[in-house]
Amino acid sequence: MRYAVINAGGSGTRLWPLSRGGRPKQLLSVGGGKSLLRLAYERLLGLVDPANIYVCAGAVHREAVLEHLTELPESNVLGEPIGRDTAAAIGFASAVLHEQDPEAVVAFVTSDHVIEPVASFQSALRTGFELAERSPSTLVTFGIPASYPHTGLGYVERGAPVAPGVFEVRSFREKPDAETAASYVASGGYLWNAGTFVWRASTLLASLDAYLPETGAGVRAIAAAWSGPSRDVVLKETYESLRKISIDFAVMEPASRDAVVVVVPMSVDWLDVGSWPTLASTLSSDDARNAYDGVTVLVDSEGNIVVNDDPTHLVATVGLREMIIVHTRDVTMVCPKACAERVKELVARVQEDHGPRYS
Repeated sequence: MRYAVINAGGSGTRLWPLSRGGRPKQLLSVGGGKSLLRLAYERLLGLVDPANIYVCAGAVHREAVLEHLTELPESNVLGEPIGRDTAAAIGFASAVLHEQDPEAVVAFVTSDHVIEPVASFQSALRTGFELAERSPSTLVTFGIPASYPHTGLGYVERGAPVAPGVFEVRSFREKPDAETAASYVASGGYLWNAGTFVWRASTLLASLDAYLPETGAGVRAIAAAWSGPSRDVVLKETYESLRKISIDFAVMEPASRDAVVVVVPMSVDWLDVGSWPTLASTLSSDDARNAYDGVTVLVDSEGNIVVNDDPTHLVATVGLREMIIVHTRDVTMVCPKACAERVKELVARVQEDHGPRYS
Protein backbone atom coordinates (compact mmCIF):
# COMPACT_ATOMS: atom_id res chain seq x y z
CA MET A 1 0.00 0.00 0.00
CA ARG A 2 1.11 3.59 -0.63
CA TYR A 3 1.89 5.98 2.22
CA ALA A 4 3.30 9.48 2.58
CA VAL A 5 5.25 10.96 5.46
CA ILE A 6 5.74 14.71 5.84
CA ASN A 7 9.10 15.41 7.45
CA ALA A 8 8.38 18.31 9.80
CA GLY A 9 11.35 18.34 12.14
CA GLY A 10 13.80 21.19 12.61
CA SER A 11 13.28 24.72 13.84
CA GLY A 12 14.28 26.94 10.93
CA THR A 13 16.74 29.16 12.79
CA ARG A 14 17.42 31.28 9.70
CA LEU A 15 13.84 32.57 10.03
CA TRP A 16 14.37 33.68 13.63
CA PRO A 17 12.82 35.44 15.50
CA LEU A 18 9.53 34.55 13.81
CA SER A 19 10.50 30.87 13.81
CA ARG A 20 11.19 29.58 17.33
CA GLY A 21 11.55 26.31 19.16
CA GLY A 22 7.83 26.41 19.96
CA ARG A 23 6.80 27.55 16.47
CA PRO A 24 9.15 26.11 13.85
CA LYS A 25 9.10 27.42 10.30
CA GLN A 26 6.80 24.68 8.98
CA LEU A 27 4.04 26.12 11.19
CA LEU A 28 4.48 29.65 9.86
CA SER A 29 1.80 31.03 7.57
CA VAL A 30 2.78 32.00 4.03
CA GLY A 31 0.78 33.13 1.01
CA GLY A 32 -2.95 32.62 1.47
CA GLY A 33 -2.65 32.38 5.24
CA LYS A 34 -1.90 28.65 5.26
CA SER A 35 1.08 27.18 7.07
CA LEU A 36 3.84 25.43 5.14
CA LEU A 37 2.78 22.21 6.88
CA ARG A 38 -0.81 22.66 5.73
CA LEU A 39 0.34 23.23 2.15
CA ALA A 40 2.47 20.09 2.29
CA TYR A 41 -0.50 18.06 3.50
CA GLU A 42 -2.83 19.40 0.81
CA ARG A 43 -0.28 18.57 -1.91
CA LEU A 44 -0.69 14.90 -0.98
CA LEU A 45 -4.48 14.78 -1.22
CA GLY A 46 -5.48 12.68 -4.20
CA LEU A 47 -2.06 11.04 -4.30
CA VAL A 48 -2.47 8.69 -1.32
CA ASP A 49 -5.38 7.84 0.94
CA PRO A 50 -5.66 10.59 3.62
CA ALA A 51 -5.61 7.83 6.26
CA ASN A 52 -2.11 6.96 5.01
CA ILE A 53 -0.63 10.44 5.44
CA TYR A 54 1.71 10.75 8.43
CA VAL A 55 3.74 13.58 9.93
CA CYS A 56 7.11 13.03 11.58
CA ALA A 57 7.82 15.97 13.87
CA GLY A 58 9.23 16.82 17.26
CA ALA A 59 7.06 15.40 20.03
CA VAL A 60 6.87 18.88 21.57
CA HIS A 61 5.05 20.06 18.42
CA ARG A 62 2.44 17.29 18.36
CA GLU A 63 -0.45 19.49 19.48
CA ALA A 64 0.52 22.29 17.11
CA VAL A 65 0.66 19.84 14.20
CA LEU A 66 -2.83 18.58 15.04
CA GLU A 67 -4.12 22.16 15.25
CA HIS A 68 -2.90 22.81 11.70
CA LEU A 69 -4.11 19.42 10.41
CA THR A 70 -7.36 18.87 12.26
CA GLU A 71 -8.36 15.90 10.09
CA LEU A 72 -5.14 14.00 10.84
CA PRO A 73 -5.55 11.10 13.31
CA GLU A 74 -3.43 11.65 16.39
CA SER A 75 -1.80 8.26 15.80
CA ASN A 76 -0.49 9.55 12.46
CA VAL A 77 1.83 12.02 14.18
CA LEU A 78 5.15 10.28 14.80
CA GLY A 79 6.80 12.32 17.54
CA GLU A 80 10.58 12.44 17.78
CA PRO A 81 11.67 12.82 21.41
CA ILE A 82 14.77 14.68 20.22
CA GLY A 83 15.97 15.89 16.82
CA ARG A 84 18.50 13.46 15.32
CA ASP A 85 18.44 14.61 11.64
CA THR A 86 16.77 12.92 8.70
CA ALA A 87 18.38 9.46 8.77
CA ALA A 88 16.85 8.81 12.19
CA ALA A 89 13.51 10.43 11.35
CA ILE A 90 13.09 8.63 8.04
CA GLY A 91 14.30 5.35 9.50
CA PHE A 92 11.90 5.72 12.43
CA ALA A 93 8.89 6.36 10.19
CA SER A 94 9.88 3.60 7.76
CA ALA A 95 10.23 1.07 10.57
CA VAL A 96 6.85 1.93 12.12
CA LEU A 97 5.06 1.72 8.76
CA HIS A 98 6.85 -1.52 7.88
CA GLU A 99 5.76 -3.00 11.22
CA GLN A 100 2.10 -2.41 10.38
CA ASP A 101 2.39 -3.07 6.62
CA PRO A 102 5.42 -5.08 5.40
CA GLU A 103 4.56 -4.09 1.81
CA ALA A 104 4.46 -0.35 2.54
CA VAL A 105 5.77 1.93 -0.21
CA VAL A 106 6.44 5.34 1.28
CA ALA A 107 6.95 8.85 -0.08
CA PHE A 108 8.88 11.20 2.18
CA VAL A 109 8.18 14.87 1.45
CA THR A 110 9.31 18.13 2.96
CA SER A 111 7.24 20.54 5.04
CA ASP A 112 9.13 23.76 4.31
CA HIS A 113 8.65 24.31 0.59
CA VAL A 114 6.16 26.08 -1.64
CA ILE A 115 5.63 23.94 -4.74
CA GLU A 116 3.50 24.70 -7.80
CA PRO A 117 1.80 23.31 -9.76
CA VAL A 118 0.60 20.53 -7.49
CA ALA A 119 -0.38 18.37 -10.48
CA SER A 120 3.25 18.21 -11.67
CA PHE A 121 4.45 17.40 -8.16
CA GLN A 122 1.94 14.55 -7.88
CA SER A 123 2.79 13.24 -11.34
CA ALA A 124 6.47 12.96 -10.41
CA LEU A 125 5.64 11.17 -7.14
CA ARG A 126 3.36 8.73 -8.95
CA THR A 127 6.32 7.87 -11.18
CA GLY A 128 8.36 7.31 -8.02
CA PHE A 129 5.73 5.02 -6.51
CA GLU A 130 5.54 2.98 -9.71
CA LEU A 131 9.34 2.61 -9.83
CA ALA A 132 9.54 1.44 -6.22
CA GLU A 133 6.67 -0.99 -6.70
CA ARG A 134 8.14 -2.40 -9.91
CA SER A 135 11.76 -2.55 -8.73
CA PRO A 136 11.83 -3.26 -4.96
CA SER A 137 15.56 -2.55 -4.51
CA THR A 138 15.35 0.96 -5.98
CA LEU A 139 15.65 4.15 -3.97
CA VAL A 140 13.97 7.06 -5.75
CA THR A 141 14.91 10.68 -5.22
CA PHE A 142 13.66 13.81 -6.97
CA GLY A 143 15.44 16.82 -8.39
CA ILE A 144 14.42 20.28 -9.53
CA PRO A 145 16.00 21.49 -12.79
CA ALA A 146 18.59 24.05 -11.66
CA SER A 147 17.54 27.37 -13.17
CA TYR A 148 20.30 29.45 -11.59
CA PRO A 149 23.50 28.80 -9.56
CA HIS A 150 22.05 28.46 -6.06
CA THR A 151 24.77 28.09 -3.41
CA GLY A 152 22.41 27.18 -0.57
CA LEU A 153 21.20 23.87 -1.99
CA GLY A 154 22.64 20.44 -2.63
CA TYR A 155 22.75 19.05 -6.16
CA VAL A 156 22.11 15.67 -7.78
CA GLU A 157 24.25 14.74 -10.78
CA ARG A 158 22.11 13.01 -13.37
CA GLY A 159 23.45 9.90 -15.09
CA ALA A 160 22.17 7.69 -17.89
CA PRO A 161 18.42 7.34 -18.49
CA VAL A 162 16.85 4.15 -17.18
CA ALA A 163 13.26 4.86 -18.22
CA PRO A 164 11.37 7.79 -19.73
CA GLY A 165 11.92 10.72 -17.37
CA VAL A 166 14.05 8.66 -14.96
CA PHE A 167 17.85 8.71 -14.62
CA GLU A 168 20.61 7.01 -12.71
CA VAL A 169 22.16 9.14 -9.98
CA ARG A 170 25.84 9.64 -10.74
CA SER A 171 26.60 11.55 -7.54
CA PHE A 172 25.27 13.82 -4.82
CA ARG A 173 27.05 17.16 -4.36
CA GLU A 174 26.90 19.32 -1.26
CA LYS A 175 26.21 23.06 -1.26
CA PRO A 176 28.76 24.49 -3.74
CA ASP A 177 30.53 27.84 -3.98
CA ALA A 178 29.27 30.29 -6.61
CA GLU A 179 31.76 29.25 -9.30
CA THR A 180 31.01 25.55 -8.87
CA ALA A 181 27.25 26.16 -8.81
CA ALA A 182 27.54 28.11 -12.08
CA SER A 183 29.41 25.19 -13.68
CA TYR A 184 26.68 22.80 -12.56
CA VAL A 185 23.96 24.91 -14.16
CA ALA A 186 25.97 25.41 -17.36
CA SER A 187 26.49 21.65 -17.75
CA GLY A 188 22.77 20.89 -17.72
CA GLY A 189 23.47 17.65 -15.88
CA TYR A 190 22.63 18.72 -12.34
CA LEU A 191 19.38 19.08 -10.43
CA TRP A 192 18.67 20.77 -7.13
CA ASN A 193 18.23 18.12 -4.45
CA ALA A 194 14.54 18.32 -3.50
CA GLY A 195 14.86 16.29 -0.29
CA THR A 196 11.96 14.11 -1.44
CA PHE A 197 12.08 10.31 -1.72
CA VAL A 198 10.02 7.22 -2.50
CA TRP A 199 10.95 3.63 -1.60
CA ARG A 200 9.67 0.47 -0.04
CA ALA A 201 9.97 0.73 3.73
CA SER A 202 11.70 -2.66 3.72
CA THR A 203 14.30 -1.39 1.23
CA LEU A 204 15.13 1.66 3.32
CA LEU A 205 15.53 -0.52 6.42
CA ALA A 206 17.83 -2.88 4.50
CA SER A 207 19.86 0.15 3.38
CA LEU A 208 20.20 1.31 6.97
CA ASP A 209 21.34 -2.18 7.93
CA ALA A 210 24.02 -1.93 5.24
CA TYR A 211 25.22 1.65 5.66
CA LEU A 212 24.17 2.70 9.18
CA PRO A 213 23.55 -0.54 11.09
CA GLU A 214 23.24 0.95 14.59
CA THR A 215 20.39 3.16 13.41
CA GLY A 216 18.82 0.27 11.53
CA ALA A 217 18.80 -1.83 14.69
CA GLY A 218 17.54 1.08 16.77
CA VAL A 219 14.54 1.95 14.62
CA ARG A 220 13.60 -1.73 14.32
CA ALA A 221 13.59 -1.96 18.13
CA ILE A 222 11.35 1.11 18.33
CA ALA A 223 8.94 -0.35 15.77
CA ALA A 224 8.82 -3.71 17.57
CA ALA A 225 7.67 -1.94 20.74
CA TRP A 226 5.36 0.49 18.96
CA SER A 227 2.07 -1.22 19.80
CA GLY A 228 3.04 -2.29 23.29
CA PRO A 229 3.13 -0.70 26.76
CA SER A 230 6.89 -0.01 26.59
CA ARG A 231 6.65 2.12 23.44
CA ASP A 232 7.42 5.50 24.99
CA VAL A 233 10.30 4.20 27.09
CA VAL A 234 11.90 2.35 24.18
CA LEU A 235 11.38 5.31 21.85
CA LYS A 236 13.03 7.80 24.20
CA GLU A 237 15.94 5.63 25.27
CA THR A 238 16.69 4.34 21.79
CA TYR A 239 16.13 7.52 19.80
CA GLU A 240 18.54 9.56 21.85
CA SER A 241 21.29 7.03 21.05
CA LEU A 242 20.82 7.26 17.27
CA ARG A 243 23.55 8.95 15.26
CA LYS A 244 22.75 12.47 14.12
CA ILE A 245 23.27 12.38 10.36
CA SER A 246 21.27 13.19 7.24
CA ILE A 247 19.73 10.52 5.04
CA ASP A 248 21.80 11.86 2.13
CA PHE A 249 25.12 11.27 3.88
CA ALA A 250 24.04 8.05 5.58
CA VAL A 251 22.24 6.22 2.78
CA MET A 252 21.76 8.05 -0.51
CA GLU A 253 25.41 8.84 -1.25
CA PRO A 254 26.79 5.35 -0.57
CA ALA A 255 23.77 3.71 -2.22
CA SER A 256 24.31 5.79 -5.37
CA ARG A 257 27.79 4.25 -5.68
CA ASP A 258 26.09 0.84 -5.60
CA ALA A 259 23.82 1.87 -8.51
CA VAL A 260 20.49 1.49 -6.72
CA VAL A 261 19.44 5.16 -6.71
CA VAL A 262 17.49 6.90 -9.47
CA VAL A 263 16.32 10.49 -9.83
CA VAL A 264 13.06 11.79 -11.27
CA PRO A 265 13.22 15.41 -12.44
CA MET A 266 10.31 17.39 -11.06
CA SER A 267 9.28 20.30 -13.29
CA VAL A 268 7.76 22.65 -10.72
CA ASP A 269 8.23 26.10 -9.29
CA TRP A 270 9.96 25.17 -6.05
CA LEU A 271 10.65 27.62 -3.26
CA ASP A 272 12.82 26.47 -0.37
CA VAL A 273 11.55 28.67 2.46
CA GLY A 274 14.79 28.58 4.40
CA SER A 275 15.74 32.23 4.81
CA TRP A 276 14.19 35.68 4.98
CA PRO A 277 14.86 36.52 1.30
CA THR A 278 13.06 33.35 0.17
CA LEU A 279 10.15 33.82 2.57
CA ALA A 280 9.84 37.40 1.32
CA SER A 281 8.69 36.15 -2.06
CA THR A 282 5.51 34.83 -0.40
CA LEU A 283 4.66 38.22 1.18
CA SER A 284 2.90 41.32 -0.12
CA SER A 285 5.17 43.82 -1.86
CA ASP A 286 5.05 47.43 -3.02
CA ASP A 287 6.42 49.30 -6.03
CA ALA A 288 9.69 49.96 -4.19
CA ARG A 289 10.43 46.21 -3.84
CA ASN A 290 9.61 46.19 -0.14
CA ALA A 291 8.19 42.86 1.04
CA TYR A 292 6.09 43.34 4.15
CA ASP A 293 3.64 41.73 6.53
CA GLY A 294 1.85 43.20 9.53
CA VAL A 295 1.39 46.81 10.64
CA THR A 296 4.03 48.83 8.80
CA VAL A 297 4.65 52.30 7.32
CA LEU A 298 7.53 52.56 4.84
CA VAL A 299 8.60 55.99 3.58
CA ASP A 300 11.35 56.47 0.98
CA SER A 301 12.39 52.88 1.66
CA GLU A 302 13.40 50.38 -0.99
CA GLY A 303 14.20 46.69 -1.25
CA ASN A 304 13.49 45.88 2.39
CA ILE A 305 11.86 42.93 4.14
CA VAL A 306 9.70 44.11 7.03
CA VAL A 307 7.70 41.59 9.07
CA ASN A 308 5.73 42.62 12.14
CA ASP A 309 4.15 39.80 14.13
CA ASP A 310 2.71 42.07 16.85
CA PRO A 311 -0.63 43.67 15.86
CA THR A 312 -0.34 46.18 18.72
CA HIS A 313 2.97 47.52 17.42
CA LEU A 314 3.87 49.65 14.39
CA VAL A 315 7.13 49.25 12.47
CA ALA A 316 7.95 52.42 10.56
CA THR A 317 10.95 53.19 8.38
CA VAL A 318 12.26 56.17 6.41
CA GLY A 319 15.17 56.22 3.99
CA LEU A 320 15.96 52.54 4.52
CA ARG A 321 17.54 50.36 1.84
CA GLU A 322 18.04 46.59 1.51
CA MET A 323 17.43 45.72 5.16
CA ILE A 324 15.53 43.02 7.06
CA ILE A 325 13.42 44.03 10.05
CA VAL A 326 11.49 41.36 11.94
CA HIS A 327 9.52 42.33 15.03
CA THR A 328 7.77 39.96 17.45
CA ARG A 329 6.37 40.58 20.93
CA ASP A 330 9.73 39.95 22.58
CA VAL A 331 12.41 40.31 19.89
CA THR A 332 13.27 42.84 17.19
CA MET A 333 15.90 41.79 14.67
CA VAL A 334 17.54 44.12 12.17
CA CYS A 335 20.16 43.11 9.62
CA PRO A 336 21.21 43.86 6.03
CA LYS A 337 19.71 41.51 3.46
CA ALA A 338 23.26 40.60 2.49
CA CYS A 339 23.71 39.07 5.96
CA ALA A 340 20.54 36.94 5.88
CA GLU A 341 22.52 33.70 6.00
CA ARG A 342 24.14 34.84 9.27
CA VAL A 343 20.87 34.79 11.23
CA LYS A 344 21.68 31.24 12.33
CA GLU A 345 24.94 32.58 13.76
CA LEU A 346 23.00 35.31 15.55
CA VAL A 347 20.64 32.76 17.12
CA ALA A 348 23.61 30.83 18.47
CA ARG A 349 24.92 34.01 20.12
CA VAL A 350 21.49 34.81 21.57
CA GLN A 351 21.32 31.33 23.09
CA GLU A 352 24.83 31.73 24.48
CA ASP A 353 24.01 35.07 26.12
CA HIS A 354 20.39 34.51 27.15
CA GLY A 355 19.76 30.77 27.16
CA PRO A 356 16.53 29.43 25.66
CA ARG A 357 14.37 32.44 26.57
CA TYR A 358 14.37 34.01 23.09
CA SER A 359 14.88 30.91 20.99
